[in-house]
Amino acid sequence: MSRWDEASLDVLAAGVDKRGDALPSKGWMALRRLGWNTPAPAPASVSAGCAGVGGTVGVYVSDRVRRAGQEQAARTLRLALYRRAVVMALLATWPADPSRRSGVEWAALRARLPAGVGGAEIRNRTRQIRDFARAHAGRLPSGLCELEEPPTVTALVLLAAMDRQQTTLARLDEAWARLRVKLPLCAAPVSRGDWAWHVIDLRLPAPVGPDAVLHAPTLRPTSTGRIAVDLPHSRPVPATPATGHRVAVGFDWGVNTLLTGAVGRLSGPQSARRVVTDGRPLIFDATAVSAKLHRLRTHREHLAAKRDHYQALAASLGAPHRAWGVLLDKAAVLEREHGRVCARIRHLNDALAWSAARWAVDQAAALGASVIYLEDLATLEARGRRRGNGRLSGQVRGTVAEAMRHLAAKQHIAVVTVPARGTSKLCPQCLGALGHHPAPDRLGERGWRWAHCTGCGLSLDRDHAAARRIVSRGLLGQAHTTTDRATHTRTIRTPADGTVTVVRRPKKTTRRLRRARRAATIPSRPRGPKTTPGKTRPTPSRPAPARRVRTTTRPKAGATVQTSRRMPDVRTVPATTPTGVVKRPAGHDTQTPAPPGPRPGHGVPAPPRPEPPPVWRGRLSRETCRRRIHAAERTGFHHVHATEVHPLTPRFGPPGGSTRPRRARKA
Repeated sequence: MSRWDEASLDVLAAGVDKRGDALPSKGWMALRRLGWNTPAPAPASVSAGCAGVGGTVGVYVSDRVRRAGQEQAARTLRLALYRRAVVMALLATWPADPSRRSGVEWAALRARLPAGVGGAEIRNRTRQIRDFARAHAGRLPSGLCELEEPPTVTALVLLAAMDRQQTTLARLDEAWARLRVKLPLCAAPVSRGDWAWHVIDLRLPAPVGPDAVLHAPTLRPTSTGRIAVDLPHSRPVPATPATGHRVAVGFDWGVNTLLTGAVGRLSGPQSARRVVTDGRPLIFDATAVSAKLHRLRTHREHLAAKRDHYQALAASLGAPHRAWGVLLDKAAVLEREHGRVCARIRHLNDALAWSAARWAVDQAAALGASVIYLEDLATLEARGRRRGNGRLSGQVRGTVAEAMRHLAAKQHIAVVTVPARGTSKLCPQCLGALGHHPAPDRLGERGWRWAHCTGCGLSLDRDHAAARRIVSRGLLGQAHTTTDRATHTRTIRTPADGTVTVVRRPKKTTRRLRRARRAATIPSRPRGPKTTPGKTRPTPSRPAPARRVRTTTRPKAGATVQTSRRMPDVRTVPATTPTGVVKRPAGHDTQTPAPPGPRPGHGVPAPPRPEPPPVWRGRLSRETCRRRIHAAERTGFHHVHATEVHPLTPRFGPPGGSTRPRRARKA
């Protein structure tokens, strides 16, 4: 990128053009105001997606196609301005010891940083600058352009930067949309006649409802040589309020247990607000999927190591060597397999994230909650030996949060993030220090799975205790909720800690719902008289059971002995049917003589069993194989154990302004 320098970033950060007017929001227009417009893009970029703003002499490209390249370049440069502001603030207040800043140094740094910068981002940028200084004999970088290489721009076409003379999008019906784009007919068009309209019919997926508004898509080439269409759409939803919530659900992030939630209700008068919960944990356990992802990542790293080894061997041998081409061929095979494993990991991560988000939103809707509180991902960082937490936090949790916001907006539920610092450190019941142990019966050992409070005696799962603290911080601090204007994400940056009290739900209401649920699941009884087909007379009364004889000695002659009901009815001899066929009891056959020779077991191998020949069904078509592969990708999600979604009334805890727990009465 030709504009990747500090002077160009200074001009773009000023936000004004040469005449002193403010730059427009559209990136391509801002670049033209600054005089950074260049000739048409290269032919390869045109066919692949107009990735840059460079040009080739003799190639005809319309002005609207140049807009797409300039828009992408402007977006890339504007994204770099935020990173540049963070780096310049760190360089201006660089301390003597970067690992330990004093209070004065932290205050000076916070005064220069942009709003909304988290602690994890500060630590990451500090480590990046420190590594640069170590590699350059203690010299600090002059800015972002020296600290980082120019960004790599992806090959794609932003149709949003074009007008109706270059592209149109119309919806045909509920399942189809038609896209018309003017594209070149050859690799190097030289005139306007080499450009023609292309009609592309798009099948809309099921999530795109009939009331969804379609927007200009983005075209990008895939690794298989096809063109993928990224079609954004929006649907009108009512705005969710930021404050005024009474019932909420808080979720804590975990490693294997991806989400652990707790429901909370705000009760009490305005002067003495407190949070109550019913004590029921909500668990989304993805242990099997996490194990599968861990195996896939290990396999991916192994493939990458072998590929790099073959490439290093080929580079050391040189082109004239006989084994040079063989090593490069092996490296190419490993590169293709590495790409397949990476695609599998991405698909599994997406499936896991959307499944967890759907489960969380369904739980909140069933419990009558109007808001979901999550830990702020910007304040999370993997420390120590918990590397699995770092892998999962960087790949799945961000997708889960975005999917949860998308799905919760349709249910009129708000999603707000709260600070994650200290949620597992203090007790949710008395705000005392928590002790972390391996299990509830091993409180004398140090661990991380179980939480125990010596002050109030609280003993429960560590993630469940953190979920109670999260929902308490959200409900008590909802007055400090801030909304980002660009992304519309809501965050609570000022933590408000309070205790959480466990109360009962109305017993009769829960019992009534349980009975109604059981009555809805059992099959209905047919109407009419309770008679059995083919029965002509009533069933005679059973004879009275004989008197039980309970004695430790042998019973007298003629006395009837009744066995216990728990004793199974075992036939010791074969029973004969009316046709003469003998039925043998289950177990070993004691009448058929055993074959001579040693039997399998205890060191004796079993005789080989001939396998049946495979049934030949003919060659499967390519479409059938593809359909089976797609079905396996959709259903091969392994096992996820999650708490069932039960619709419960949000009315629990003390009624009104009372502080006493609610008695078991009908709601």
